[in-house]
Amino acid sequence: MIKVTPDPPETENGPPRESLDSSKLHKAAQLALDHDLPPPFDKSRLAHARPVNIFAVVPGLNPETLLANASETLASANVLASDLAFDVEGSCRNVALAIQQMIELSQLLVNDALEQVAPAG
Repeated sequence: MIKVTPDPPETENGPPRESLDSSKLHKAAQLALDHDLPPPFDKSRLAHARPVNIFAVVPGLNPETLLANASETLASANVLASDLAFDVEGSCRNVALAIQQMIELSQLLVNDALEQVAPAG
């Protein structure tokens, strides 16, 4: 079948096409972006913001309790890092093993401090 009308159809009565104005396009694009995207973060508000502590240590705990809890936390982190190291390969494995080693060294230091504060025996 032959198409009789040109694409787009020519009209003698319609208004002539306006040329594209780049400033109007830019404004329309900016309005669309402002509507869809969040505004940029204002870092100046950080200077006036009060720090919020999500986690806190109960005041007045004895050093033995603090060191025992730190030792248990490091032991858990040690297991997590060790398990991760065997689930990945290449340089990621080396990074996980380095983290695991630093945790292990920290655990040794905390355990030694705990032994000095509350000797087993």
